[in-house]
Amino acid sequence: MSLQRTPLTGPTKAERIISLLPSATEILCALGLADRLMAVTHECDYPVEALSKPHITKSLLAPNLTSGEIDAAVRSQLVSDAHSLYAIDRELLAQIAPDLIVTQQLCEVCAVDYDDVLDAVKELPLRPAILNLEPMRLDDVLRDIETVGRATGSEVAAQTLLDDLRQRVERVRERVAQATTRPRVAFIEWIDPIFGGGHWNPELITLAGGEDMLGRAGERSEQLPWERVLEAQPEVMVIACCGFSAERARQDEPILRVYPGFADLPCARNGRIHFVDGAAYFSRPGPRLVDSLELLAPLIHPELFA
Repeated sequence: MSLQRTPLTGPTKAERIISLLPSATEILCALGLADRLMAVTHECDYPVEALSKPHITKSLLAPNLTSGEIDAAVRSQLVSDAHSLYAIDRELLAQIAPDLIVTQQLCEVCAVDYDDVLDAVKELPLRPAILNLEPMRLDDVLRDIETVGRATGSEVAAQTLLDDLRQRVERVRERVAQATTRPRVAFIEWIDPIFGGGHWNPELITLAGGEDMLGRAGERSEQLPWERVLEAQPEVMVIACCGFSAERARQDEPILRVYPGFADLPCARNGRIHFVDGAAYFSRPGPRLVDSLELLAPLIHPELFA
C-alpha cells in the first residue's frame, strides 16, 4: 500500500473523494464518509448510499458475453496496447476536482489501470492524493481500512470498524475449533476455464475449518487444469465466480458438470456444491470479506452452525 501525494491547496482531510474500487467504496461508506464520496465505479452497488453516486468508469467489454468469451476478451485486451478493461470519465474527473482518489495497482482485470489513473490526474490543475490499495490477505484488507481512516481523518471510525470485524472473525475461529475434521475444499473462482481462488480466499477456507486443495494464500488466482480438481477429490466445492452473482455463476453449472469425472467427485456425490456471490463477497476485499467467512464456515461445517 502506498499513499502518493502531490501538493494540495485545498482541503487536507479528503473532502472530495473518488473511489475507483467497489471495495474502497464499501470501506469509505463504512467509515461514515458517503457524503464526501463524489463519484464511484459502475460496479459499486453497495451500500445503498453508493447507488446514487455518479459513475466515473465504464467497462470496455461487450455486454452479455459468456464466461469463455469474457476470458478470451480479457486475455486479448491484456496482451494488446490497451492498458485497461475500463475507461475513466476524464471530464467528470475534472468537474469534481477531487483531493483524494482511492484505487489499486493489484489487478488490471478488476479496476481502471493504475497508469491510466496517473495519466488522467496529470490534466488536473490541482493533483489529488492517490491512495493505492493492494491487499493480498485478510490482514492486508484490515490494514487498508486503517490506512483509509488515516487518509481521511477517520481514525476513530476505522478502529471501531476493525474491532467489530476482528471480533466476528474470532467468533468463527472459536466455533470451528470444535470441529473434528477438516474437509477438502475446492474453491472455484471461474468455471470456463477453471481458476482456483487465491489472495485471501485460501485463508478464509482455513479459518472456516477447511483444507484448500487448489489455491495458495497471498498468491494470485491462477488457471488450473481440470486434473488438479480430480486429484484433489474435494468433499466441498465452493463456486464464487469473480464479478458474478450466485445466480449468474449458476448459469455455468452445465459447463462444470460435463468436465470428465465431475459426477464422481465426493462433493458431487454428496450434494455439497455451493454457488455463492463472488461479486459481493469473495472477490471484494472490503469489510464484507468477514461476511464471506461467515457464509463459508457453515458450508464447510454445517454440523457446527445453525
